[in-house]
Amino acid sequence: MLGRREFVKTVAGAGLALAAGQGRAAGWADSPAKNETEGYRLVARTDRERILAAAREYVDQKPLTITAFPTDRSAGGLHDYFSQADYFWPNPKDPNGPYVNRDGQSNPDNFDLHRKVMIALSKQMPALTAAWMLTGERRYAARACDHLTAWFVNAETRMNPNLQYAQAVIGVSTGRSYGIIDTLHLVEVARAASLVAPEMMKAKDRAAMIEWFAQYLDWLSTSEPGKAERDSKNNHAMCWALQAAEYARLVGNEGVRSEVYRRYREVLLPDQEAADGSFPKELARTKPYSYSIFNFDVMAGLCQSLKGLEPDATRFALAEGRGLGKAAEFIFPYIEDKSAWKRAKDVEHFDALPVRSPGLLFAGLAFGEQRYLELWKKLNPDPTDKEIVRNYPIRQPLLWV
Repeated sequence: MLGRREFVKTVAGAGLALAAGQGRAAGWADSPAKNETEGYRLVARTDRERILAAAREYVDQKPLTITAFPTDRSAGGLHDYFSQADYFWPNPKDPNGPYVNRDGQSNPDNFDLHRKVMIALSKQMPALTAAWMLTGERRYAARACDHLTAWFVNAETRMNPNLQYAQAVIGVSTGRSYGIIDTLHLVEVARAASLVAPEMMKAKDRAAMIEWFAQYLDWLSTSEPGKAERDSKNNHAMCWALQAAEYARLVGNEGVRSEVYRRYREVLLPDQEAADGSFPKELARTKPYSYSIFNFDVMAGLCQSLKGLEPDATRFALAEGRGLGKAAEFIFPYIEDKSAWKRAKDVEHFDALPVRSPGLLFAGLAFGEQRYLELWKKLNPDPTDKEIVRNYPIRQPLLWV
């Protein structure tokens, strides 16, 4: 993979032309018909009122970052993102000792304000960008860029570009590689930034924002926690790949994008997907239904992020058929009719599922499967269950199609 220093020099020399190249052409918001695809028209018809209602709510809300929520539980500083591992609890046999694991059972007493505010960012900024794309109203784009400036540029409010202190476990670790999944909620922010920043951000601020993502991509690629997450064996590795691919897309690092695609073909598909399209490592969890859908959605998002590389990732399959198409074939009947799921039910939040699956949209478009698209349109696009929201990183597919 390209080193960050090498990449930053390339960006500086190109005057950030790459950012504009990854986004829409000038005049996008004023002339959307010039850029429309079949998928864009479908999502615009389906989500227009939903997007505009959200944007009208969000446009008057000022950005809020992690620096507004300091915590003495963190071993880091004010600008360091911090969270606690969801499934770890005090040990009943040793209440003052190290926390112990209860897989699938989220501890409600954990500190999660940094995650909450990042999820708020992931809801607000992409929705504002989507509203700007639909209407051309600059107030939506301006507020979207305010979020980018607050999180990634402003010295007083920006987050440090690492996740050294994420998903800590009391008495065990001040941060774990598994915590890198928390910034899955920056993926759609990066996607939105690639569209709105070239049009609406000041050049200096845009350069600083791009540099933030370049630094974070470098940390994901070279740090010990980043490499451990990359090499994990379940949905965490798929989530790492989606993050790396989309951040690389934003900053123009084609070396990383190509390497992620290689890993998808040679590592993720062979290691994670069975011949029937299921994900055995997710089926073995205490929440097999939700994690199966989650990994499918992340996989579909990864394939969408890798668009432009050949062969097309959404249609790529191994010799025996494993790929996005086979994964969609497996999971579709269970999203369509949850009662058909004969495996163990999730220990928590089973009744809150299913919700609208971006994987159904992306697979439906890729394979011309109208039944996937029809089901996608019918499902709830705005879940409120906290656990479901935590595992729902793509909320504005208009930005992806």
